[in-house]
Amino acid sequence: MKCLPPAPPARMLALSLSIAFLAACAHHGDKSETATWSWRDATSARAVTPDQAYPELFVAVQQGKLFSDQKHFVDALPKRDPAAIRRDYLAQRNQPGFDLKAFVAANFEESGQVASPPPRANVDLATHIKELWPVLTRSAEEVPAYSSLLPLPKPYVVPGGRFREVYYWDSYFTMLGLAKDGERGRVRDMVDNFAYEIDTYGHIPNGNRSYYLSRSQPPFFAYMVDLQASLEGDSAYRRYLPELQKEYAYWMAGAQDLQAGQAKAHVIKLADGTLLNRYWDANDTPRQESYMEDLATAAQAKGRPAGEVYRDLRAGAESGWDFSSRWLADGKTLATIRTTALAPVDLNSLLYHLERTIAKACEKTGDATCVQAYSQKAKTRQQAIDRYLWNPAGYYTDFDWQAKRRTDTVTAATLFPLFVGLASQSSADQTAATVANQLLRPGGLATTTVKTGQQWDEPNGWAPLQWVAVDGLRRYQQNKLAADIGTRFLTQVQNLYNREQKLVEKYDLTGGQGGGGGEYQLQDGFGWTNGVTLKLLELYKPQSNAQ
Repeated sequence: MKCLPPAPPARMLALSLSIAFLAACAHHGDKSETATWSWRDATSARAVTPDQAYPELFVAVQQGKLFSDQKHFVDALPKRDPAAIRRDYLAQRNQPGFDLKAFVAANFEESGQVASPPPRANVDLATHIKELWPVLTRSAEEVPAYSSLLPLPKPYVVPGGRFREVYYWDSYFTMLGLAKDGERGRVRDMVDNFAYEIDTYGHIPNGNRSYYLSRSQPPFFAYMVDLQASLEGDSAYRRYLPELQKEYAYWMAGAQDLQAGQAKAHVIKLADGTLLNRYWDANDTPRQESYMEDLATAAQAKGRPAGEVYRDLRAGAESGWDFSSRWLADGKTLATIRTTALAPVDLNSLLYHLERTIAKACEKTGDATCVQAYSQKAKTRQQAIDRYLWNPAGYYTDFDWQAKRRTDTVTAATLFPLFVGLASQSSADQTAATVANQLLRPGGLATTTVKTGQQWDEPNGWAPLQWVAVDGLRRYQQNKLAADIGTRFLTQVQNLYNREQKLVEKYDLTGGQGGGGGEYQLQDGFGWTNGVTLKLLELYKPQSNAQ
């Protein structure tokens, strides 16, 4: 018997089923040293998460803080059958002299950081990035049977540092750089991988780990298809049309039966029948990769059910902005997070683009009925965004469907309607003025105007949001502001590279350093910074002020 982990559904398996499966593997004597599962098995196999496979050990390790990063243990590879590891742990844990750290070391193979190459003198920024692509490339056609890593059919590029797996929305910005560097085959590989995930799991998970299966990330797959079409022509739209439609079905699931004033999964139906979308996670438990952090946050949320807090934290992770004052009821305290109460302007803008892309793909296949249907969906969403997500003060924002009002918060997400092309020229001009007045910093575009210690707040700037801003503003002839943002951020990246010969995931836009805050240390690599930097180098030349 080749014992394979059970196939990942959109929602996590019940713990009892997972333990029963692992027990069956143990009964048949399967050994994880030789057992593997591949992407070909995934449609008939199930992925078991670490907290399901050995729950008591998982809790003990995370609560004992054996590792400084809670992601470390859930990425570790069991050296043998997890059911046997669990059985031995339960038998030994109360014995005198039991050493938890030694037990973990004996039974798990730890995952290391993605190592960056040693610095080389006199290597320009663009050359350094080109040399990073093979360093950041991974292949996982087959993975050990009990790994939390999910197999993929083609090679892929990871962000770097602690992020040893591919991430959904990161990858689009990484792929922009791959395309710029002539890595056309790798771009196609990554589009194929994401199409495979949609076909296999019903959606693109946050990342290719079993513990990420309960959520997705900002839906950039349609932009990936656009990028592939720019390289090969319209055949890309025809090839990926089924997956575009499946992803749309994932985000719209439950809309047909939804009553006015209610929400289900990712869909919100307002009192007048308008449909908007929100971020959501199928689970309401602590994130395995941030277990202790989530327990602490829920403990501080007085008067709120813990499950509600956990789901809002998970939804915040799906947004990619984990975490930001944008999601916080009081604008400063993580325990007040209420991500699922908001219809975000960036998510709804991306879904507008997905609707438009499906209509375009249907046009390429000659399906006029489909073209009409999705064009109408896009038009209806555009009207909803203009009605509910536009602040007459001159910018786009989020809508609180529970409180029935806009949040009125100015964030970098305000530029997404420009990026996808749904804004009128007047709205784009007003938005640009608001951004110039409130979000422009010495190092580029600020994420928010609030300093909370969360990493998606002041003073951090993030590469993907710089590109969304630059591309969106250029679309509406706001070229000066686009250039200000692009050149300032590019100069910041160049200066840090000159000093330290590396690129990082985020930058402090006021101090000229790498950014801080959040749940983990600043990471090097770094996929999406590399991709956006190459695109900005194509447009603007940096002005180096390195000392």
